Amino acid sequence: MGRAVGGTTWRQWGPALGVGPHGARRGEGQTWIVTAHYRPPGWFTRNVFNRTVAFLTRHGVSILGSRVLAVRGRSSGVWRTTPVNLLDHRGHRYLVSARGEGQWVRNLRASGSGELRVGRRTEAFRGRELSDDEKVPVLRAYLKRWKFEVGAFFEGVGPDSSDAEILAIAARHPAFEVLPVT
Repeated sequence: MGRAVGGTTWRQWGPALGVGPHGARRGEGQTWIVTAHYRPPGWFTRNVFNRTVAFLTRHGVSILGSRVLAVRGRSSGVWRTTPVNLLDHRGHRYLVSARGEGQWVRNLRASGSGELRVGRRTEAFRGRELSDDEKVPVLRAYLKRWKFEVGAFFEGVGPDSSDAEILAIAARHPAFEVLPVT
């Protein structure tokens, strides 16, 4: 039913299926939809690790650059929070989604801005999404810093991989430059 192409799963909704995703009806022929690359966290990560890191960060303890990212939901407008690793690299700061196109990525794309929180300190920012070429040095630095934590999501690519190997997986890992609100 689906096939992987460059990290993206393509699903075909053919005549036998009648109705596609979200109730969309098929027309003549076939309709193709794209399912974004995303690896959801397991139970331990979601219920223990992320909650512990978020709790500590909310109380002012940043673990290796951790922050609580707050972004308004693209449909609800309600603040959504998740712990993230904030990368400082060559005088710039970046957020990288090791797991792929999660909800925080979609919300940040839609709103263009968010907040980074640690303890009582809140920093408003706007995010600029990086192109795949721009991601290569950022992903390398991210993996150098956090490979022990996120390496499993990068399909064998590490900080010592070639630029071509990093570029090959760059599309599956959205990254944003953190910029001041103007």
